[in-house]
Amino acid sequence: MPRSIEMEDTSDCSLGDATDALAALDFDPTCEERLGEAARWLRRLSNNRRFLGELLIDQLAGRGSAVVDTGYSPQAIVLSRHCQGKTGGMFLRANIWPAEHDLCFRTSGARSFVYGVPHDHDFSFLTCGYLGPGYRSDYYEYDYSSVAGHPGEKVDLKFVERSALDEGKLMLYRRHLDIHSQIPPERLSVSLNVMHIDPAQSWFDQYGFDLEKREVDRLLSPNANEAFLRVAVATGIGEAFEFAEWMGNTHPSDRLRLASLEARAAVLEGAAQVDQLWRVAETNGSRMVAASAGRKRRELAST
Repeated sequence: MPRSIEMEDTSDCSLGDATDALAALDFDPTCEERLGEAARWLRRLSNNRRFLGELLIDQLAGRGSAVVDTGYSPQAIVLSRHCQGKTGGMFLRANIWPAEHDLCFRTSGARSFVYGVPHDHDFSFLTCGYLGPGYRSDYYEYDYSSVAGHPGEKVDLKFVERSALDEGKLMLYRRHLDIHSQIPPERLSVSLNVMHIDPAQSWFDQYGFDLEKREVDRLLSPNANEAFLRVAVATGIGEAFEFAEWMGNTHPSDRLRLASLEARAAVLEGAAQVDQLWRVAETNGSRMVAASAGRKRRELAST
C-alpha cells in the first residue's frame, strides 16, 4: 500500500510559500531527503485550514489574482504552476471526493470519480487528507515489471489492507507498485497532493484491474500520439500508412506499436489482409502486442 509518512509539524504556511518551497526543492520521490522536505511542506499547507476555502470563494466572486484551474478534471483543482526541475517537475493539486448522497455523485455516477475502478499510477505523488473522513481504499501491490499489459493478463495482486485517507494522514503513492480501489467517503472530503512529473512517464502504462479475476482490465493512460497516428492513417494518405508500418516495427513503446497495428487494420480491405497483419504481429517480439494480436485473430475467426 502507499507508504505512510509520520510528520510532526504544527506550523502552517500559505499556498504561495508551499509552492515556492517545493519548486526550489526539486521534488524527487526517490530521494529520502527531498521526500521528507516535500512532506513537511505538504503538512504545513494542510495545517492551514483557511487557504482552500478562501481561494475558492475568491474564484467564485471573481476577485483576486489566483486562478483555479479545473481543466485537468472537474474533480481536480490545480493549485500551482508546473515547476520544472532536474529530476522532472511538480505541481500542487486538490482533489474533491464526494459522498454517495452528494448531488455531483448522484448525477455523474461513481466512475466519474474513479470509485470502484482498481488502478495503479504511472507517477508518484504525496497526498494528505485535508477535509472530511477521506475516501477509503482497498490497497494492493504488484510487480509492474512482470506485466506485459494486455487485457485479460493474469496478475499476482497482493492485498494489503482497507483504510481511509482521513484528515492529516500523509502518504506517498508509489508509481507502478501501489494499486487501490477507492470507495466513496461517508461525507464530502478533500485531499491535497504534491504531484511528481517524470518526462518519461507518458511512455509507461497505467492499468485498470479486475480484482475478482486477478487480471489486467484495460489501459488507463492514453497517449496523444496514438490518437494522432490513428487519425493520420484514417485519412488514407500513403505516407501515414508507411510511417505507421515503421512505428509498428521499430518503436520502443509497445503501446504505440499496437496503436499502429490497430490503425492499419482499420483501413485494410478484407478479413484476409487484416488476419495477415495480426499474424505477423504475433511474432514482433512484444508479449503485449503478441497477446493482443492473438486475441484479434480469434475475434476475426469467430465473425
